[in-house]
Amino acid sequence: MYKIFFDDFINAICIISKKKSMTIGILGTKVGMTQIFDDSGFAIPVTVIKAGPCMITQIKSTENEGYNAIQIGYAESSPQKMTKPRLGHLTKSNLPPLKHLKEYKVDSTNSLSIAQKITVDSFEVGQNVSISGTTIGKGFAGTVKRYNFTRGPMTHGSKNHREPGSIGQGSTPAKVHKGKKMAGRLGGKKTTKKLRSYLY
Repeated sequence: MYKIFFDDFINAICIISKKKSMTIGILGTKVGMTQIFDDSGFAIPVTVIKAGPCMITQIKSTENEGYNAIQIGYAESSPQKMTKPRLGHLTKSNLPPLKHLKEYKVDSTNSLSIAQKITVDSFEVGQNVSISGTTIGKGFAGTVKRYNFTRGPMTHGSKNHREPGSIGQGSTPAKVHKGKKMAGRLGGKKTTKKLRSYLY
């Protein structure tokens, strides 16, 4: 089954969870972009995500680990691509080699079991969810592209077109403050957004 979300920031594997504490999320893979039309005829850009099915690979309890949690796995892979510790961890529970593992804290594990599958059936149409994923990497970028800095004049002899400008004071404090917005790597990092879901 597929889940469709607003926006287009996710690249490859993403984590989808409901906006409540102690809830189990689900892992998915970005399929691509498309659009849907609302009742007024407006085109809404959406991201299509193939979510699940995920499999419970481990159950942690207060007696053994000190807290209640479950570990879920997603995306089967070949055993040759698995590390021996992870392969042994999954083989111990008679589970296939899974590429991605994620842990969720829960209030109770009584109704959960090893190898139980988690699908998008636990979500509802129009439900607000939080999605975490790796943004699309855009490489090294300047301040105009990275932070929407205003460029300098393009005429009248100006040589300051896309330079960052001043980066600090003079002899006092004689340093560049931490967190200064400057050129650097853009994208390629984890981001979380709160979006609305549509089931298809």
